[in-house]
Amino acid sequence: MKSTRIRILTIGAAVVLAVAAAIAQGMHGMHGHGGPDGDFHHMLAFFTDKLDLTTDQQAQVKAIWEKEKPTLEPLMKQMHQNHADMRALEASGPFDEVKTRALATQHAQTMVEVEVQHARIKSEMVQVLTADQKAKLAQFEAKHQEHMQEHMKEHMGSKSD
Repeated sequence: MKSTRIRILTIGAAVVLAVAAAIAQGMHGMHGHGGPDGDFHHMLAFFTDKLDLTTDQQAQVKAIWEKEKPTLEPLMKQMHQNHADMRALEASGPFDEVKTRALATQHAQTMVEVEVQHARIKSEMVQVLTADQKAKLAQFEAKHQEHMQEHMKEHMGSKSD
């Protein structure tokens, strides 16, 4: 039972880290997408296509993004900086546990804030959707979650217990 709980927590932490890393990488690579709004426009196009957003809904989602972007952008920059600082520390010589823990703690706190902002933005955006669109979104998210669980199971299965 305890082993299962630890495995679930480990998988959950890995998923959160993967999402955070993807977000941070997105911030790093956004310059190729025309600036900080590049990933948002990609996401909006995806949602418009998959959920059939109306023009009015697209405008509402854009307004939510514009309202929330000033809070999210510095967090994403901080995540990128935390990652760069950790890489620099790892390459700087002998392992320094105190500095590593301090950077890891700072990174974890930033990730918590990113997750809170993500939940806020998603909650606001979901309020714009119709019942049918919410059902489509739930179905898409369930499929994505299943895929992530399969991926994690494959990854965790390749490691010895």
